[in-house]
Amino acid sequence: MYKRLIRPLLFRFDPEKIHHLVSFMLRFGCRIPGIAWLLRKIFVVRHPALEREVFGIRFSNPVGIAAGFDKEARLFNELACFGFSHIEVGTVTPKGQPGNPRPRLFRLPQDQALINRMGFNNAGVEVFAENLRKQKAHLIIGGNIGKNTLTPNDQAIDDYCRCFNELFDLVDYFVVNVSCPNIADLAKLQDKDELVALLNAVQAINHSKPKTKPVLLKIAPDLNNGQLDEVIEIARETGIDGIIAVNTSTLRENLVTPKKRIEEIANGGLSGKPLGDTSTRVIKYLHRQSGGKLPIIGVGGIMTAEDALEKLQSGASLVQVYTGFIYSGPAIAKKINQALIRSGVQ
Repeated sequence: MYKRLIRPLLFRFDPEKIHHLVSFMLRFGCRIPGIAWLLRKIFVVRHPALEREVFGIRFSNPVGIAAGFDKEARLFNELACFGFSHIEVGTVTPKGQPGNPRPRLFRLPQDQALINRMGFNNAGVEVFAENLRKQKAHLIIGGNIGKNTLTPNDQAIDDYCRCFNELFDLVDYFVVNVSCPNIADLAKLQDKDELVALLNAVQAINHSKPKTKPVLLKIAPDLNNGQLDEVIEIARETGIDGIIAVNTSTLRENLVTPKKRIEEIANGGLSGKPLGDTSTRVIKYLHRQSGGKLPIIGVGGIMTAEDALEKLQSGASLVQVYTGFIYSGPAIAKKINQALIRSGVQ
């Protein structure tokens, strides 16, 4: 029903406007008595085989939603009704910012993909924190933190540390995002010395707390094996708890969408099915080179239950969807979890 009727209707309109409309409808609908219960009854799958402990946190199943879907922590409990065990909210920055000019989100239906250049649009960490305080979360919350676009790189550590401090008591784990391709000069923070300094600063705050929170690093998909070895070395040196592989890509290889349309869209991060093989390659390499000791959340190209199983069999401890949720519909977590139970994948 979703692919035949609902998706074609939604895809007739601007993707960012549809995102806001669907978000509003979810929030409004779940306030109607019985609706949230009905959604949970339809979509939530519970089974002991799905449960797993990763970086000290117990997850009811391995399927979550990647950062960018709930940018300001307004929708997390509604999304829990669709069977996800965790959601990564954000990316959040210290000050609110509008992001890049519109249009900035584009569908590539022939490739089951999206291109976005949102630019960390969000209301700022204070609004974000207040949204988290307003309601008790019914799933695991990850806080994806970044820097403001206008913050120079020599002051970027202050931005990340402020977000970390403000959200410490409100999220279950943190993700340091330096790999988004839509923020000017952000890539420079991926240089080893810059990244080690940033992660060490965050970890210094973390270890000053009575109990630490897991800290993960989200990496770009377009890294070679030497760069991935460096990621493992950085993880060991800074003591972070895991890696999220991968973010969106700047590459445009092997797309079915006509080249003219790709050129019209221009810059932005590519997500969806075209990232599937790249994501799996990165997961396999990190898992093998780290001896399986570095927890990995697999993201990128998960459009079906089989895609998710491939990531988990390649070494991911958890998986996250975003573009797959849009193209495959609200039952994607249910289908993945049912397939996991049938297959016995741990």
